[in-house]
Amino acid sequence: MSTPCTRCNNKPSTYYRDYSGERLCPDCFNETMIERVKRTINKFDMFEWNSRIAVGVSGGKDSLALLHLLHTIESSRPNAELIAVCIDEGVSGYRDEALRLAEKNCRNLGIEMHTISFRDLFDETMDEIAVKPRELGTCSYCGVLRRRALNEAAKQVEADRLATGHNLDDMAQSVLLNILRGDTNRIDAFNPGGQSLGEYIRRVKPLCEVPERETTYYAFINQLEFQSLPCPYADEAMRSDARLFLNQMEYKRPGTKYIVYQTGLKIRGEPETKVLNRCKICGAPTPGEICRACQLSRS
Repeated sequence: MSTPCTRCNNKPSTYYRDYSGERLCPDCFNETMIERVKRTINKFDMFEWNSRIAVGVSGGKDSLALLHLLHTIESSRPNAELIAVCIDEGVSGYRDEALRLAEKNCRNLGIEMHTISFRDLFDETMDEIAVKPRELGTCSYCGVLRRRALNEAAKQVEADRLATGHNLDDMAQSVLLNILRGDTNRIDAFNPGGQSLGEYIRRVKPLCEVPERETTYYAFINQLEFQSLPCPYADEAMRSDARLFLNQMEYKRPGTKYIVYQTGLKIRGEPETKVLNRCKICGAPTPGEICRACQLSRS
């Protein structure tokens, strides 16, 4: 016999939150997801009443869950706008399916979709970069170039916010990786609410306090069609090691990921107003003479 939902005490529960002890039916689970994302948006003051929000959509469960949640939340704000921005990195057999699924979800929601490619921006695809002799792993290149591409896409659609689908797991992994690498600059910049830096669109992470397990379950119960195939280059990243460690700790001690995330918020410094130059090659804002994207794409 099913245990009743602890929220409505009416329908049978289908999801157990081990870190809180809640047992939830699908309807109540959806309500808690909306409530949590709303609280996160308000806590970090992510949007204005009339924000034009570019949502980074990859075709995976997290970005599509974010798109659907923001569509539900922002529909009550008639002056707010959503537009999906997608990046085609040029990974054969992987990105084509993701873009098809992203387009399908956008069409179902009536949301405009804008796509930009690595080929257009950097004159080469990720597959071409991956086979070249290089000093860093493939994911390091892709991460830098993808961030630049998302910013360019958000600028092209004239957005004033860029929302990405980074979940709690992603945030905790970032904190752990930056500590392991001794990267104090990134720890100082750890801010789910983002900040304005010159011409860069303010980047926000509304799912930053939602575990990956819950974005997966949200996609499942709402019958979202998403890409489950992992990127063929993903195993090269140190992040995979951090993910494995945190998953093991979360299993033994529920709530570990949230504690690590909160630790990142506690140890970060006060946001600084940085003086940005223009990259001598592409003209993008950068703290140095040449931006990191140009350094990597021309190395």
